[in-house]
Amino acid sequence: MAREQPTITAYQSRVYTLLSQIPEGKVSTYAALSKALNSSPRAVGGALRRNPFAPEVPCHRVIQANGYVGGFMGEWQKAPSGVNQSRKLEILEREGVVFDGKGMLVERGRAWSGFVIDKA
Repeated sequence: MAREQPTITAYQSRVYTLLSQIPEGKVSTYAALSKALNSSPRAVGGALRRNPFAPEVPCHRVIQANGYVGGFMGEWQKAPSGVNQSRKLEILEREGVVFDGKGMLVERGRAWSGFVIDKA
């Protein structure tokens, strides 16, 4: 039996297309995505929160502009349980991206913003 395709907006499609460009072992920011989309970080966050294609479309690779790991799967920071943020940190660590004990990116060289926009 075929799985039903999720319904997404044109904006979400644009976000997920760019998200798929972030290489394993790198992270980008809500700000970098929003700049590439001529949008806002909050709008990007909303699209990521609704990402039905995770982990293949890697929303876990998006962090705050200041290097903080941020939320994951709709949870921001450690509220209420911190389980999702811990999961995000584990996934990123397996990909070679390390954060300190306060959730800050250790290697700034892991930041990536080389998005290619299809003008078609």
